[in-house]
Amino acid sequence: MNNKVAVVILAAGMGTRMKSDKAKVLHEIAGRPMIAYVVEVAQQIAGNNVIVVIGNQAPAVRASLSAYPKLLFAYQDQQRGTAHAVLCALPHIPDHCEQVIILCGDVPLIQPETIAGLVKDHLDDARDISLLAVDLDNPFGYGRVLVNEKNAIAAIIEEADATVEQKKIKLINTGVYCINKNLLLEALPKIGSDNAQGELYLTDVIGIGYRENRKMGVRISADSQQILGVNTCQDLELVEGIMKKRQRIIP
Repeated sequence: MNNKVAVVILAAGMGTRMKSDKAKVLHEIAGRPMIAYVVEVAQQIAGNNVIVVIGNQAPAVRASLSAYPKLLFAYQDQQRGTAHAVLCALPHIPDHCEQVIILCGDVPLIQPETIAGLVKDHLDDARDISLLAVDLDNPFGYGRVLVNEKNAIAAIIEEADATVEQKKIKLINTGVYCINKNLLLEALPKIGSDNAQGELYLTDVIGIGYRENRKMGVRISADSQQILGVNTCQDLELVEGIMKKRQRIIP
């Protein structure tokens, strides 16, 4: 799409809720590791400028992607949160890339046209940060997107840190971002771990951007299926059913 765009795929997590010895992103959907679907979407957007952050069972995850020889890999040695994962990827982002798209390796239903729309909005509006969001009737478990009186992003509050009122918000963070690389370089070192999980949240970049009057915007997707994350065996079964219907393997 644009040689100045890079994609970082977060794929280092433990996936403990899967109740399996296998790394979460290696669980198969329609006969393929879920991470492969995300990589193919990323390459349609950014060509060879794709960095996969690996950690848990790194050799196995890397081996599962041997069919994509142009991939770049970053290693996250400790599970310290999403912001830390992106920090690990920064040195691997090609110098010519100006914008960074961030995807999760456990969201295999995401489509390239959805990412392309986010990037187009981001570039057309000359934003520093763009976020893909969706409205969910049951937003439990997702970070809530807070907007101010001008409908600009004010913050993202994770489920564990949200108040009772904030938990009523239905606009949720999909975990898909397009962020100016220079802003990432400036903001990531400022992020702390003063939260319920004791982790470095990438979502805190939004709060930093708000305080610094950066230009930020939301693209709201109408297709909530695309952002379904696989965290449990039940999620895996649900997503596989959708994928098979999409591939016309079943009626």
